[in-house]
Amino acid sequence: MSSLNSPMAEGNASFASVFQRNAKDYGMLIALIAVMVFFQIITGGVLFMPANLTNLVLQNSFVVIMALGMLLVIIAGHIDLSVGSIVGVIGALAAILMIRLQINPWIACLICLVAGGAIGASQGYWVAYHHIPAFIVTLAGMLVFRGVTFWVLGGINISPFPAGFTKLSTGFLPDIFNIGGLHSTSIILTLLLTAVFGHASFRARKREQAHGEDVAPMSFFLVRTVVIAAMMLFLGYQLSAYKGFPNILLVMGVMVAAYYFLTTRTTVGRCIYALGGNEKATRLSGINTDRYSFYTFINMGVMAAFAGLIVAARLNSSTPKAGTGFEMDCIAACYIGGASTTGGVGRVTGAVVGAFIMGVLNNGMSIMGLGIDFQQMVKGAVLLAAVVFDLYNKNKG
Repeated sequence: MSSLNSPMAEGNASFASVFQRNAKDYGMLIALIAVMVFFQIITGGVLFMPANLTNLVLQNSFVVIMALGMLLVIIAGHIDLSVGSIVGVIGALAAILMIRLQINPWIACLICLVAGGAIGASQGYWVAYHHIPAFIVTLAGMLVFRGVTFWVLGGINISPFPAGFTKLSTGFLPDIFNIGGLHSTSIILTLLLTAVFGHASFRARKREQAHGEDVAPMSFFLVRTVVIAAMMLFLGYQLSAYKGFPNILLVMGVMVAAYYFLTTRTTVGRCIYALGGNEKATRLSGINTDRYSFYTFINMGVMAAFAGLIVAARLNSSTPKAGTGFEMDCIAACYIGGASTTGGVGRVTGAVVGAFIMGVLNNGMSIMGLGIDFQQMVKGAVLLAAVVFDLYNKNKG
C-alpha cells in the first residue's frame, strides 16, 4: 500500500498519474487544507487566529492519542466501542486517587495507565482467545465502564485536581528568551522539526532509489514536501504568536513519532498488518495471531487511559459524562484517515490528519454557532463519505 512516506510511482511518471494512484493518501491532506481554508473564510479569519489554533490543538490532543491506539485495533481487524467509557472511568479513578486519597499525581497517573491496560486486557482476552466479536465485547464494556464511572463518582463531579497535574493539558513550554513578542522555544522547535522533516524526506527518497524501488517524480516529491513544511512553519509561527507550544503538543508529537516507527519499522507492526490483512494465512505462517490481537487491546486501554488523564486535567474535574461520544471521534479519525473497515490497511499519518479534520469541523462549526444536532449530522456524513471512498478504491483496484 502507498502512503505519505512510501514509494508511489516510477520516477518518470506524470504528476497527475502519481496523484491518481495515491488519491486516498493525499486526498485526506488536501481535504484538511480545504476544510481549514473554508472555515477560515466563513468565520472571517477566526479559525487561524493564534489563540484559536492553540485551542484547536488542546481540544483535539486526546482524539489524536486515542486514534493512535484505535488505529492498531482497526488494522488488526477489530473495533473498540468502549474507549469513551474508559476515558470516563479513568478520570474518576484519577480523582479518587489524587483528590480524595491525596496520592502523588505521578504515582496516581501510573496507576491509572496500568488500570487502563488491565481494562484493555480484560476485553482483549475474550476477543483474542475466545474469538468473541470485538463489537460485542467492547459494546458490553462501554455500558459496564460507564456504569462504573457513575458508581465511583456517585453521580457528582469531583474537583479540583493538583495544579501540577493540570499542566499536562493546560501548561505551555517555557520561553527561553525574548525575540520580539514570539515564543522563542516554539520558534526554535518549529525550525528544527521542519528541517528534520525535510532532511528525512530526502534521505528516505535516496534510500528507496538506492534499493531500486520506484519513487515519485521529483516535481511531485517537492510539492508534497514543501506543502507539509509550509503547514508546519505556519502552525508553529501562529502558536508562537500566542503562548507557544502546549505541553500536550510535545507529548502528542513524541507519541505520533513512536507509533509511526512501530507501524513502519518493527516486526510487531508488520505482524499486526498481516493479521488484519489475512488472519488465517498469518497464523499458518507461524505468527501467534491471538497474542497480537490481545496486544492491540492492551495498547488501546493504555491510550484511552492516557486520554482520560488529559481530559480530566483539561477540565480540572472528573465528571460522570466524561468521554461520552469519544469513541465515535477516534474511530471516525481512523476511517477518514484511510484505515480500512476490513483491517490490514491504515497509516499513523492518516489517522492524525483524520483527527484534525474532525477537530477543524467541530471547531469551525462551533465558531459559526451551529447547534450540536447539525454538527453531528455533518460528522456522520463525512464518516460515511470516507468509508464509501475506501470501498470505491477497493472495487476499482
